[in-house]
Amino acid sequence: MTAAPAPVRTLEDRVRAQGYGLGFDLVGFTALGEMDTAAHFDAWLDRGFAGDMHYLPKWRGKRRDSRLPYAGVTSAIVVALNYGGTEPPGPVARYARGDDYHDVMDAKLRALQRWLGAELGREVHGRAYVDTGPLLERDLARRAGLGWFGKNTMLINPKLGSFFFLGALLVDVELASDKPFASDHCGTCTRCIDACPTHAIVEPRVLDATRCISYLTIEHRGEIPVELHDAMREMLYGCDVCQEVCPWNESFARELREPAFRARDVIAGRDARTLAREMLAMDEEAYRAAFRKSPMKRAKLDGLKRNARVVLGAM
Repeated sequence: MTAAPAPVRTLEDRVRAQGYGLGFDLVGFTALGEMDTAAHFDAWLDRGFAGDMHYLPKWRGKRRDSRLPYAGVTSAIVVALNYGGTEPPGPVARYARGDDYHDVMDAKLRALQRWLGAELGREVHGRAYVDTGPLLERDLARRAGLGWFGKNTMLINPKLGSFFFLGALLVDVELASDKPFASDHCGTCTRCIDACPTHAIVEPRVLDATRCISYLTIEHRGEIPVELHDAMREMLYGCDVCQEVCPWNESFARELREPAFRARDVIAGRDARTLAREMLAMDEEAYRAAFRKSPMKRAKLDGLKRNARVVLGAM
């Protein structure tokens, strides 16, 4: 009896397999074009919810169409990489305890681009984006079938939860689009809205960043409003509360697999008071050594010391 021929693997199948081989947890495809949430994003900016993040309105025009940031591209390979939602809570948000996700994700996406070029026998023109350009990556991820927008504004995947980074590789290759994720699985649940310490989720899927602890401890350059000090409690850098209480994360968050995201020595095992005191004692040299390749450098030493003073005052 003659064996049945092996099924032909499409280019999309091969790209997806290579993405998984590089460590990504989700891989999807979508055609580039006008963004579904562009009007929503513009309205959010107009309400002043971006705060000090002046780079967001600066390129709002390019964010309306994913073909604009990089000329000549036609498709997006959208990926997700888990950063360990089952890790214990602590004074530093889970995503920021290890090496900078921008660098880790970018290296993997560039490797995928090189592999795709070798597979096609030509140079593949394109660019990797990891929260680094005028691109609504969450919008692309939904269109590529990776999940839906939760009421906490995070993209949620029914088998992974929301503790993952998003990245997109825009390429000049025609790839068949995956079916967009059309359903909403939040239902009547409002746990994230109810649990937010500063009431920053002002309505389902609308976040006032100027009240968000992640924004206040990372992006904000001024003093943190006194009325929000107590709400910070033990959160020195970032906040995971709206993800921690999500039923999808309670059920489907995964263990950390990427070694680069494991907590560095200066953070591992530290409680908020201990870490805050160590931050206040740091000089620039100690800070650079402790946080080399860390996303926490985004707040700079002055910002980390500000956060430390607030945490110690609120405890």
